[in-house]
Amino acid sequence: MKLNVGTVDRVLRIVAGLVLIGLAATGTVGLWGWIGVVPLATGLFRFCPAYTLLGINTCPMERK
Repeated sequence: MKLNVGTVDRVLRIVAGLVLIGLAATGTVGLWGWIGVVPLATGLFRFCPAYTLLGINTCPMERK
């Protein structure tokens, strides 16, 4: 896997994922809140399959 998620993008994904999971766990939102696992995983692994398909790369190290 080639890294394609940069630092700012990574932090935003992790925060959004944790917020969605927290809201789902407390019952504030429905089951759809567990979709927060996806941005959390892509932030932790620094790889987004959708970015690969769209040709997007926000990781400055990989732009060389």
